[in-house]
Parts: sequence; structure tokens; C-alpha cells
Amino acid sequence: MTMTTYARRRAAVLAKMHAQGRGIAIIQTAPEVMRNADADYPYRHDSYFYYLTGFSEPEATLVLIAGAKDQSILFCREKNEEREIWDGFRFGPAAAKEQFHFDAAYATDSIDSELPRLMANAPALFYALGSSATLDARIQGWLNTVRTQVRAGVTAPNVAIDVRVILNEMRLIKDADEIATMRRAADISSEAHARAMRTSRAGLREYHLEAELLHEFRRHGSQAPAYGSIVAAGANACVLHYRAGDTELHDGDLVLIDAGCELDSYASDITRTFPVNGKFSGPQKTLYEIVLAAQQAAIDVTRAGTRFTDGHDAALKVLAQGMLDTGLLDKNKVGTLDDVIINGHYRQFYMHRTGHWLGMDVHDVGEYRDPEPVGQDKPWRTLKPGMVLTVEPGIYVRPAAGVPEAYWNIGIRIEDDALVTEGACEILTHKAPKTVAEIEAVMAS
Repeated sequence: MTMTTYARRRAAVLAKMHAQGRGIAIIQTAPEVMRNADADYPYRHDSYFYYLTGFSEPEATLVLIAGAKDQSILFCREKNEEREIWDGFRFGPAAAKEQFHFDAAYATDSIDSELPRLMANAPALFYALGSSATLDARIQGWLNTVRTQVRAGVTAPNVAIDVRVILNEMRLIKDADEIATMRRAADISSEAHARAMRTSRAGLREYHLEAELLHEFRRHGSQAPAYGSIVAAGANACVLHYRAGDTELHDGDLVLIDAGCELDSYASDITRTFPVNGKFSGPQKTLYEIVLAAQQAAIDVTRAGTRFTDGHDAALKVLAQGMLDTGLLDKNKVGTLDDVIINGHYRQFYMHRTGHWLGMDVHDVGEYRDPEPVGQDKPWRTLKPGMVLTVEPGIYVRPAAGVPEAYWNIGIRIEDDALVTEGACEILTHKAPKTVAEIEAVMAS
């Protein structure tokens, strides 16, 4: 991203603030968090803050003023040669103002004196309401300081608006730079999944495959995983949020990997399921082909003009029919396909939705219902070009009475990242082996 991109986004927010009565917006980055003793967790900036600034240092705040003269102001850490020896380079206010195209920049230490001045006579206050007790308390303090000046004719903001409502709608539609970054992240993650497949063999542990993923992420410039990698062998694949552990990979079992890298603050999200020994058994292949067909049915309806839930509904029909055809569900007990869907019998083996928004966060921001009409029952979101979402059906078979033993402890999920276009959606993660033939060929190599 160029600094012009961030400046353009700030201008768009300011325009929306003007439309809602003008005022001041306050957006803070994420705090540093202590892990234990003298060690912090690896730092990751707040997505909203970074989306508008491109500034990755902690202890920073963005202030936008929509008034007679619009302003973008940054508060950041002062230059400090001693701390830079320990913690690394700091821009400091002067350099940050020039480098990141702000109208002004101040030291973070001055925020308590500057914010009341900037808030004075602002009609409305825009910030992430209730997102942080610390921020709520500081804003209350700044407001109280402004209110002490009432006899001098100074007024405090009397309207509070959640700035995330503005930003969520902006972030939901990706621009060309964002899409290019997400394509690259998808390519890196796709190669990581292929590497894990090539490495797989009986006797390894789940953490061995996780290590291969992390190696491939970093080798290609990714800063970190986009989320905690799921590497689930055998029955562990039936635990939806299982994390990579130390379970041994056994010949004849499947491995489910749900993992993606983060590149330049944008996430990828891929799930692949493959046999430890490189060859699907009969029951494994049967269920795998059902999930694959369900995913394709969802992909086929993922395009501009359809609803967010259309993909889920399409996948669900294929999955439910597959459950009936294989005997996972007894037709004599559950009835027809329509009965299975209406009564939710499928939830024994499929208990999640088929996708979610993807972007700077792996479960990205944005409403799943159309924002209009206001005050009425809102239909599911209409997809528009530039939206990115995952498509991820699955089947998870735990041992249970009446369930054919041949399918016990098989967990399968197939997940790709789809960019909505006017026509067929673009599968950003198409390079990750997916069909039975592709997976077996890669593993044979």
C-alpha cells in the first residue's frame, strides 16, 4: 500500500463524518501485552488503526477532525535513542508526519492535554464504543475536562457514534492493492499446504507438519500465521477448533490442516484434508468427494447479486444428501432431504456455516445482513464485487449408535478464499491441491 492509499481512506472517513454531523474521531492502535516476566507477546497493531494509517508502532492514536478544516493527526512515541537500542527504531512525531502524510503529529505523552483542546466544540465524537474499558475511561476524562470550560462558551460533543460502523463498510470491499496482497498471501499459504502434504508420513507428529507450515510462511515473507494453525490427525479432525498438538500420525488416518499466513496485515485461510500415507481409503474418499461437491456447489453461486447464505444453502443440500446416501443418516428415521434440512438432522455431522468474511482479520469485519432497510427485518447480505469470503463445508463423524463404523473418526473440511466478481468468483487459493487426484499426486512426489 502507498501512503496515498491510507490518506484516501482517511478522507473517505472524514466525508462520512461530515454526513453525520461533523466532529472528531479517535482510533487507537492495539496495546502491547505482557506474556510473562520480562517478555511481551509478539506485537500486532490494531486493524482499524492500520487500515487508516499504515503505521505499525504501538502507543499510537489517530485523530480525525471533520470541521471547517479537516485534519488528520497522529499521536506517537517520541524519538528515544536509549529505548531504540533496546526496542528498535521509532519514527517520532516529526518524521511520522512527513512519512505518513498527516496534517500534524504529537508525542503520545501530550495526548491528555491536546485531546480536550481538539474535542472542544466538536458536535459529535466517533470512536469504538465499548471496545476498551481503558479507552472509555480516558475519553470520559477528556470530555470532563472540556465540560469544565462551559462558562467560557466551550461545548463538549453531545453525540457518540461508533466509528467502526463506518470502517466496517469500507473494509468489506477490498481495493486493488488489498486484493493483490491477499492473492500473494493465498499463494504462500497454498504452497505451505502442499509442503505439509509432501512431508506427511506415519510416525510424525502434528507439530512436525505445523513446523513445515511456519517455515513456508516465513520463507516467503509472511510476518506470522493469520491465526493459530489447526493440524488435526485422525479423530482430532472432528474437533472444530483443535490446535496443532503432539498426536502421532498413523497410517490409514486423515490429517485436517486449517492454516493460513498473514502478509502485510492481510489474512489467508485454507483448509485441506489428506491421508497420512498419501492414499485415500474407500470410506475416506466417499466422504471427501461429498464435501468437495458441496464446496463446488457453494462456489458456483458465490457471485455479485447473490446472498451471503446462498452458498451455505447450496452446500447444505449436497452434504445432507450425501449423509442420506452413505447411511450416516437413516432415511427410515429422518425422512427426506427436505426433512433433514428443516429439522436440522444434518447438524450431527455438520455444525457450522459455510463461510465468513476475510481481510485484515481472518474473521473479518462487516455485517452479514444488508444495512438497509433500517428498522426492519434485514435480509442476508447481497454480495458485491470486491468482497472476500471463505467457502468451507465439512463433515465430522464421531462414533455413535447407528452410524456406520467405516466412517467413524473421519473429519473432513475443504476451505478456499473467494473474491466476489460480477461473474464466477475468483478462488484466490486455487493453487492448494484439492481434488483426490491432485492430493495423491502431490503426496506421491
